[in-house]
Amino acid sequence: MPQIQANGIQIEYEAHGNPADPALLLIMGLGAQLTLWPIELVEALVARGYYVIRHDNRDIGLSQKFSDHGVPDFRRVALMRLFGLRARLPYRLTDMADDAVALLDELGIGRAHVVGGSMGGMIAQLVAVNHPHKVQTLTSIFSTTGNRRLPGPRKEAMQALLARAPADASLEQVIPIGIKVARAIGSPAYPTPEDRLRERIARDYHRSFFPEGAARQIAAIMDDGDRRKRLKRITAPTLVIHGVDDPLVPVEGGRDTAKAIPGAKLHEIPGMGHDLPLELVDEIADAIAGHARS
Repeated sequence: MPQIQANGIQIEYEAHGNPADPALLLIMGLGAQLTLWPIELVEALVARGYYVIRHDNRDIGLSQKFSDHGVPDFRRVALMRLFGLRARLPYRLTDMADDAVALLDELGIGRAHVVGGSMGGMIAQLVAVNHPHKVQTLTSIFSTTGNRRLPGPRKEAMQALLARAPADASLEQVIPIGIKVARAIGSPAYPTPEDRLRERIARDYHRSFFPEGAARQIAAIMDDGDRRKRLKRITAPTLVIHGVDDPLVPVEGGRDTAKAIPGAKLHEIPGMGHDLPLELVDEIADAIAGHARS
């Protein structure tokens, strides 16, 4: 898979479909490699007439790592944000948004339909806020605004997400942790079969196992704070997709996002959690493509 120098770092990306078709950029979430966008969804979007690009965010997958900066002090980041201050961090969410824009620039893409999931939805929101000329349409999937008054994750979902394997963990150690996370945050109406989960976890482990990057990404999320005022500046036509039964980012986060962005449309999916079940690929692809066409 190709790498490209963009925004001063190495970014791993994939491109699918016909470059002559409208570009559609997929931005993944916390600690997740580009492979977490199901290839079935990528192919469904290609079949609907889009040139689909997905990439590893910085500090994850095969993109550039920031190991020299160590693990952030989360309490310090949170306390400083509470008092309107900013901690010194190796990067912020705005830097990750700049990465996405720089990737498009390096690929010679003037404008794109920008789609982000979870933390990737936050990044996509900031692309639309800070680089409106690059965004033809915006789709934010199971993401939120940073509004601290919204309901938080269910206890079991947060505990599972934070129970990450050590950096030297074997695949045999990682698989049960990955399954526990998938079960805790996944779609209750569309559970992924265990054999498929095992295959996916093994694939990603062998591609790149780098759990420490997620800690710095969490700090970047905490540091970004409440985006509602900034989201009001978004001019791109916006679609918000959210599972009604999301245990990690409750549906109120999607509703708050749609409320904050002028003219945004909200597409709620009953039974969907914080993942992209294969059973919902066509519905999600139709929603994204229909929004992009409109």
